[in-house]
Amino acid sequence: MAQILAPSPQWQMRVSKNLMDVGPLTPKMWSSLVLKQSKKGAIKTSSKFKVYALQSENGTVNRVEQLLNLDVTPYTDKIIAEYIWIGGSGTDVRSKSKTISKPVEHPSELPKWNYDGSSTGQAPGEDSEVILYPQAIFKDPFRGGNNILVICDTYTPAGEPIPTNKRYRAAQIFSNPKVIAEVPWFGIEQEYTLLQTNVKWPLGWPAGGYPGPQGPYYCGAGADKIFGRDISDALYKACLYAGINISGTNGEVMPGQWEFQVGPSVGIEAGDHIWCARYLLERITEQAGVVLTLDPKPIEGDWNGAGCHTNYSTKSMREDGGYEKIKKAILSLSLRHKDHISAYGEGNERRLTGKHETADINTFSWGVANRGCSIRVGRDTEKNGKGYLEDRRPASNMDPYVVTSLLAETTILWEPTLEAEALAAQKIALKV
Repeated sequence: MAQILAPSPQWQMRVSKNLMDVGPLTPKMWSSLVLKQSKKGAIKTSSKFKVYALQSENGTVNRVEQLLNLDVTPYTDKIIAEYIWIGGSGTDVRSKSKTISKPVEHPSELPKWNYDGSSTGQAPGEDSEVILYPQAIFKDPFRGGNNILVICDTYTPAGEPIPTNKRYRAAQIFSNPKVIAEVPWFGIEQEYTLLQTNVKWPLGWPAGGYPGPQGPYYCGAGADKIFGRDISDALYKACLYAGINISGTNGEVMPGQWEFQVGPSVGIEAGDHIWCARYLLERITEQAGVVLTLDPKPIEGDWNGAGCHTNYSTKSMREDGGYEKIKKAILSLSLRHKDHISAYGEGNERRLTGKHETADINTFSWGVANRGCSIRVGRDTEKNGKGYLEDRRPASNMDPYVVTSLLAETTILWEPTLEAEALAAQKIALKV
């Protein structure tokens, strides 16, 4: 396996304290600046290049940065494709880079590739090859240019989807003619928590201690309320650059916790966009020296957990008379509550307690504008007689391929018996 080592200290150029006041140094400013330095600056020379090592306490200018920002398009048609897939835990993202001979516009133009599945918990060592099938392309905000990010799913050499390949089953559901006709829309609210690197404690919290109680942090502003806004903003712009259908961000109820929303997205696209956004967030937090967690209850006690609320509608729900379709969908969801809960993320029982804006994990409920229910219906939906529903049960670490396809399957393809339907209608007391 190839390894990439971090730049050594010898590559770092230290800049004096008074020079840092002028702001970031561009290559042009750097060239001008070193020519004006006094003899106190230590100058090392060779027959090929010069390195100006300026001693400083405060900042560093790393010349590797210049190479990272190189625009190679004038010199080659080749591009870098970052192949991304989901690892053996079902929540980790993995990736590796491949040179492609020219820019591409569709995944079908890309070759299949492979990786060592024994190192990701997805194959035995004696038969470790797993094949990557390119499925969706996004622009690469880290490398820029024509370089791309490639969302892949995973198969055996014989072409069978491996057990962690949840996209394959989702694609089958979303390609069903009945599902296609209903044009299922999804809007996914991905919550996440930022942790300090060394102590694995939320960003902005005193080490081993607690901030003030929840209240001022949600959508707040100020250094004593908001921690990690630069990461949230960086993700926002990276998603827009990549072509991810991000629709907003906000600070969450627990300090150090954030949310971004993706959608409305149609069918399988919702899962592709969430997984790519998660990959971008992992890369951004990696660069920022902060740890990302999608644990649904990262801090026990009187603190909100982290969910992945999924807003959902079909063509029938969005049309006149759609409210009746929404209530029928809720009825079907009530009958398959256990099936959905079992597929909605690991550790979700620690979050769905009936407190902190959640419903109890064992009890299905719905209500208008009620964030303490399993399914919430908006006031506008009730008023207009059409719209969407919000499934508030999924955990922050849920697989969006699983959740979106299961919602479509339950509400479009699955048919309950008349007896079960009647019993469920009585139980959850559906009202017009």
